[in-house]
Amino acid sequence: MVVDVAPGVQVWAEEIPGPGEPVLLVMGADAAGLTWPDELVDRLAERHRVIRYDHRDTGRSTHAFDEAPYAIRDLAADAVAVLDAFAIDRAHVVGMSLGGTLVQLLLVDHPDRLWSATVFCTASLQGDPDLPGPDPALLRLWGELTDERDREQELDWRVEHWRLLNGAGVEFDEAWFRELEERIMEHSGREDKPAAHAAAAQDGLERDLTENTVPTLVIEAPEDPVCPPPHAAHLASTIKGATLVRIEGMGHAIPPALATPLAEAILAHTAAVG
Repeated sequence: MVVDVAPGVQVWAEEIPGPGEPVLLVMGADAAGLTWPDELVDRLAERHRVIRYDHRDTGRSTHAFDEAPYAIRDLAADAVAVLDAFAIDRAHVVGMSLGGTLVQLLLVDHPDRLWSATVFCTASLQGDPDLPGPDPALLRLWGELTDERDREQELDWRVEHWRLLNGAGVEFDEAWFRELEERIMEHSGREDKPAAHAAAAQDGLERDLTENTVPTLVIEAPEDPVCPPPHAAHLASTIKGATLVRIEGMGHAIPPALATPLAEAILAHTAAVG
């Protein structure tokens, strides 16, 4: 499905049928919806109708940031537009990385559209300057984000990016991540690395979640090199009623070895809400 989210801007979305309430998957910065691995999606679809989509400037969605700049908060509005397009009044919403930021915005601005929220590998909208920042090796690699590369160089760069994001908690499956990025390139019809979200305006992200009413799960990824512990504990402390669950070995990625424990944590949360 193609969803109109702004004048001249469309996002691609797909539904994976399932028996229960809908689950909307909100991916991180500059990441297409296919970054949600099929192993995870299929497990969730055993109990839920699952929706995943491409943010603006990723995948098959409109790539036009230079002509029509937008703010990060606009990406949260896009998530609501996707729900509307599928005629979904309420959903369980799952956000990773920047997707977790967007889900936090939804918790405040659209709580009536959420049955539950799950966030992981993300920072609190109520920041803390004492929390650690990303791994310096990642910061160096991000400095190359917009460098020109041919297809094979781009694939190598993306795989190296995943190697750093994966962390040392579980063995890095280089072949699996290379195949994932090949699929994303084919899906997108593009070989350049999306980078628009790094330039999107970040104003208006301040939110107070101390009066949150939506059941919220925060998943701690102990090997996360972007939002390392204690980010998850801080995040959970800023969201009223949040539950904190740890997935051993998890970094800032969803390799096959962690798809099942992640799915089980999400499904336990949605079942408790149901």
